[in-house]
Amino acid sequence: MFGDLVRAHRRRLGMTQEDLADRAGVSVRSIGKWEGGQVAAPRMVTLRVLASAFGLTGAGLDEFLQSASQDITPAQLPLDPAGFTGRDRELARLDALLSSGLSGVIISAVSGTAGVGKTTLAVRWAHRVRHLFPDGQLYVNLRGFGPSGPPLAAGEALRGMLDGLGVPPQRVPAELGSRAALYRSALAGRRMLILLDNAADAAQVRPLLPGVPGCVVVVTSRDRLAGLTVTDSAQLLLLDVLTPDGARSLLARRIGADRVRAEPRAVDEIASVCAYLPLALAIVAARAAAHPGFALADIAAELRAARLDALAGPDPATDVRAVFSWSYRKLGPAAARLFRLLGRHPAPVAGADALASLAALPVASLRPLLAELAGANLLSEPQPGRFGCHDLLREYARSLAASEQDAEVRVLDHYLHTALAADRQLKRHRGLGVPRPSTYAPGVTPTPIADGAQAMAWFAAEHQTLRAAADLAEESGRHTYQWWLAWSLQTYHERRWDKRNWIVWQMRAVAAAERAGEPLFEAASHYNVGYAQCEVGDQEAGRGHLITALALYEKLGNLGGMAKVHLNLGIIARRTGDHEGAIAEASTALDLYRRDNDPVGEARATNNIGWCHLTMGDYRRALDYCRRAVAVHEAAGNRMGAGHSWDSVGMAHFRLEEHDEAAACYRRSVEAFRAERDRQYEAIALAHLGDAEEAAGRQRAAGEAWRESLAILTEIDHPDADEVREKLAAREVHPQAG
Repeated sequence: MFGDLVRAHRRRLGMTQEDLADRAGVSVRSIGKWEGGQVAAPRMVTLRVLASAFGLTGAGLDEFLQSASQDITPAQLPLDPAGFTGRDRELARLDALLSSGLSGVIISAVSGTAGVGKTTLAVRWAHRVRHLFPDGQLYVNLRGFGPSGPPLAAGEALRGMLDGLGVPPQRVPAELGSRAALYRSALAGRRMLILLDNAADAAQVRPLLPGVPGCVVVVTSRDRLAGLTVTDSAQLLLLDVLTPDGARSLLARRIGADRVRAEPRAVDEIASVCAYLPLALAIVAARAAAHPGFALADIAAELRAARLDALAGPDPATDVRAVFSWSYRKLGPAAARLFRLLGRHPAPVAGADALASLAALPVASLRPLLAELAGANLLSEPQPGRFGCHDLLREYARSLAASEQDAEVRVLDHYLHTALAADRQLKRHRGLGVPRPSTYAPGVTPTPIADGAQAMAWFAAEHQTLRAAADLAEESGRHTYQWWLAWSLQTYHERRWDKRNWIVWQMRAVAAAERAGEPLFEAASHYNVGYAQCEVGDQEAGRGHLITALALYEKLGNLGGMAKVHLNLGIIARRTGDHEGAIAEASTALDLYRRDNDPVGEARATNNIGWCHLTMGDYRRALDYCRRAVAVHEAAGNRMGAGHSWDSVGMAHFRLEEHDEAAACYRRSVEAFRAERDRQYEAIALAHLGDAEEAAGRQRAAGEAWRESLAILTEIDHPDADEVREKLAAREVHPQAG
């Protein structure tokens, strides 16, 4: 025991406790406590003072220091964070390591972006479990990322840790390998918790790992520490920003629950503007706590107006911009440029092709840079092949990218030309009267779209990004970009029966065309809005836009545009019971299409005339018109047109009570719409098929068709769903089946 050692040396020299206290410059009470075994040995500096008072040198000094240090249990953890909240799932994962049954040294690598709370989590967990490590806890800040200076050398870190383990400085070898071997020897047989904080990379950490089981090591780093997970079996814990509930809880702990409850909307806005990043939230909480009279709504407004500037402070460790910079400056030049360019991307997440276009690089050259950014936790991969970062990092990147104006043009070119290619896969015969944009900036990589299925999937995945791209085009005055983006989305919205976005996007196109001073685009947009409004049931509003479009097309002398407006005015007339007006409008459209030498347009008009006769009860005449339309559409390879015309032929047979023929036609219609990924019309054709199957006495087939139809109509929130549901209910079939 240390007390026995002190007593023995004091008596050897014939000193009283008072004599030793005077010579060593310590209190008599401390000497009494040491000799009485009431406290452990003092710090190393005090041990050296005692050794000097005893006149120890050389081997005697080493023996005294080593013997004394064996009574010291290292407890080096930083202060337990009082404001800690949330992270229950992450704490549970760390707890699970202790009962995992893993052989060897247990290593957890806690990795995450700057300011996400890695050290706070690791220190909190270490304090929770420190009682499980009777031989103590070691802590070292490896200074991997900081305001100045290089990372702490592994050799220097070992020197400090050996000192904490009581190894005399004279025994610490100079060579790194020997020093690491001594460290592993000192840990052998001990059960200790070792927290290696703020590591630069795996190479810095590896010499600091114990060699035999018994110890648990927690490493925190902005680096992913892939080397530790691959070669040293470290368990990676990737820390993300807080959840909205976690952010609210953090603010409540820092500024008081009553204040948070009093302004819930302002609290949610603060959390959102801070990107749910713990460091940013803590900075705002400190400001709010220092000004208890400030309304949180005012603090939220301050954040909106000057986001990064409002999260700055005199201490670099509490300045978000400075903290981000410590990660950024460790990047290679190419990865640093890509990070800057992320600030020019219009949305938080992007695919590899979009980022390659942004950087004007081949995708193969981009991948190592993405890996470098992900390894530095400046980029995440929330879904396979899609990359992004939180809003504060994006804003920091944007602040560094003032000179990268060309990147915006490239990324807009990427999304526009991919959208146009996708739209072409959905409706090959869709025309405008002018060529679509076909050239794009050097370095742009449009995403290949092979078929309709890929087109629908790409539009679904990129829908929010396309909206952000349209916003960027509008803000930067690129109105034709915005218009073509809206035009390219028309078919997708119709196929998905996305009523709200269908109309909203086309109304934006009207405004973009007006700003661009393009009368043809303006006419097409008014037509598209009118068509969409008619399809969703607002005939009067739709008619107004169609009349506007017709006037513009007539002024331009655009026969095809005039024809399609008359065709849709005829549909409105038919739906409102004006059959003669409907036939007149469709006949005008037919004449205009012939003059424009457009056989597919002629087929559409022919089919509409046939449908008018069908609604008037002249089924044989309707059959003749609609069959002719089918033949033209199929000869032109226009599956959508053929699908509509097959449905019309089927309806004529159905009204003639030729139910087998009707069912066969409806099956052809379903096949065409399904091939074109048009969910709305597939469902309508399936409903018609169910009617024909029921009339033919095939009840089971009728139920199957109706159930398929209902599933789609319910998914796209189509008004026809109630009618199909009633048919199923009338036959005592569960309405939600299928």
